[in-house]
Amino acid sequence: MSDVTIFAPSPTLTVTVENSGDADEIHIHAGGQGVWQARMLCRLGVSVTMCCTLAGEVGQVIRHLLEDDGVEVVGIDRPGRASAYVQDRRGGEREEIGAEVGDPIARHELDELYGAVIREGMRSRVVILSGPAADDVLPPDTYRRLAADLRASGCTVVVDLAGDRLDAALEGGVDVLKVSDEEMRAHGLDDESPQTIAAAMRSLRSRGAGVVIVTRAEEPLLLLDGEGLAEITPPKLEVADSRGAGDSLTAGVVAGMVRGETPRGAITLGAAAGAMNVTRHGLGTGDAEAIAELRKRVRIAPVAGDDGTSSARVSPDGLASLAETEEER
Repeated sequence: MSDVTIFAPSPTLTVTVENSGDADEIHIHAGGQGVWQARMLCRLGVSVTMCCTLAGEVGQVIRHLLEDDGVEVVGIDRPGRASAYVQDRRGGEREEIGAEVGDPIARHELDELYGAVIREGMRSRVVILSGPAADDVLPPDTYRRLAADLRASGCTVVVDLAGDRLDAALEGGVDVLKVSDEEMRAHGLDDESPQTIAAAMRSLRSRGAGVVIVTRAEEPLLLLDGEGLAEITPPKLEVADSRGAGDSLTAGVVAGMVRGETPRGAITLGAAAGAMNVTRHGLGTGDAEAIAELRKRVRIAPVAGDDGTSSARVSPDGLASLAETEEER
């Protein structure tokens, strides 16, 4: 039995070519949102079971790579193509050479995967619902059903999703939601002040999220729970690669919760994990002792002037627009 179960429907095989002096280096890893979350959780000493589908020869390689990282794999084998990409980073930036998003998950395999998540989730009690490699891999409503069924079974559900999958999970109900301000802007948020973002965060809470965490690139994180709005500021470190920082943050929050901390306490570990991840080229990685030291330097404080009544100025569509403003209530 693991501490955390991760639903990762379609992990990705990543191949990266890098320059090492006068020779090329080729790095092969399992990747994707759920994988990066799992990798950081393992670095933080948290045991992980990943429920996923594994297609073809790529899926066989992914299974071995995950197990080598210390992840317990509950994989549903299926025919067809898996998600994979090859990138060239010899020039410093990532240049995609080839990519395959993989085939959609067929009904029978999805039924098997769904049952595995419920079973393993009830054993671990904390479940992260992560996104697929592509939009058409599985129906978005799968996230509504999983969120509702897992919580009804006594599990704590954490999500880091976007678009239709986020909407579906909120309908099912989640304990902790992590979302980026970029996602909120894509759905119509036209003012990025903390007060306006806070109103959008309240709309997300009204729609089914117990705790809402918003990442804002170089700006401090925001957290909204029953105590109100808080701003979390980690130390600023030199960025080698920003990818995977949000997934590392989610993993850090979950690691703290597994150890009995509230999300408001665990966010400091998440912020430290995300800050450490950007200093590395390996996604979802970081030294646990360094993260622990960074955590001591994370600042958390209430947002000045937040009275809980600000209204988000958003378009009619998307995340924040689905809730009424305080005046309309």
